[in-house]
Amino acid sequence: MTENRNDLKKIIMDTKTLPTLPSVIYKLNSLSENDKSSIQEMARIVSSDQVISARVLRLANSPSYGFYRVSTISNAMILLGVNVVKSLALSSSIFAIMEKDIVGLWEHSLAVGAAANIIARKLGLPECEEIATAGLLHDIGKVIISIKCNNAEKDILQLVRDRQIYTMEAEREIIDTDHAEVGGWLSKCWFLPDKLSEPIAFHHDVAESKNHRIKTAVVHIADILISASGFSDSGERFVPPMQKIAWETLKLNEQLLADIIDEVEDKLIEVKNFSLEIMGN
Repeated sequence: MTENRNDLKKIIMDTKTLPTLPSVIYKLNSLSENDKSSIQEMARIVSSDQVISARVLRLANSPSYGFYRVSTISNAMILLGVNVVKSLALSSSIFAIMEKDIVGLWEHSLAVGAAANIIARKLGLPECEEIATAGLLHDIGKVIISIKCNNAEKDILQLVRDRQIYTMEAEREIIDTDHAEVGGWLSKCWFLPDKLSEPIAFHHDVAESKNHRIKTAVVHIADILISASGFSDSGERFVPPMQKIAWETLKLNEQLLADIIDEVEDKLIEVKNFSLEIMGN
């Protein structure tokens, strides 16, 4: 098991073994790490790839963010921030490699991003766009496991069915890690900031989030709500329990949760329509 885990971590941390990403992604990563780089420079890099540009603008105008008027990459960077746009470019490239095979996971991710945004705004939290992005990316580890560990993925699904256990339990038994940790490794590999990588890595274990627990709690609650709603098929057979620490961290109460659920349910219609539009092209 340890060998599986170490081998997988090496694969994730070595970007050369990941699915082939457009060169613009690597240029954008390099620029975003340079304090002297301007938004205009980074916008030019993204805009140089028409496919990446189109995906970023579509996601920026998706129900997860709610702007609907983001028409240029530089505008997206100003409204959403460099980290968000970089994350959208990266994640859309990874999802695009498998989008026909993982429609359910793609829809679930979009919905969790939208729900995270709603929760963050209801609670008056700062950086709602980054919280929505963490929601969008929270299950990116599942995509990587599917790409890099195809045989193991089949064993994981079989174990979930046979033993009636949570996916994370099966993942740990088969590959000695889980999709949340793999997503955390991947976000480090992409040089994403901790405020994005922590919610990705700890959305199933909020207590482990030390520096960005509020953001992590929001993504955890959003994931639970979308899973419980029955919207899309993320590959999970059972809805994990809502963690008490997440509830307490966000100071939720039953009325506030009911209001959030109502708003999320309304938004899911938009998410479904948006997903169908993307998959239809």
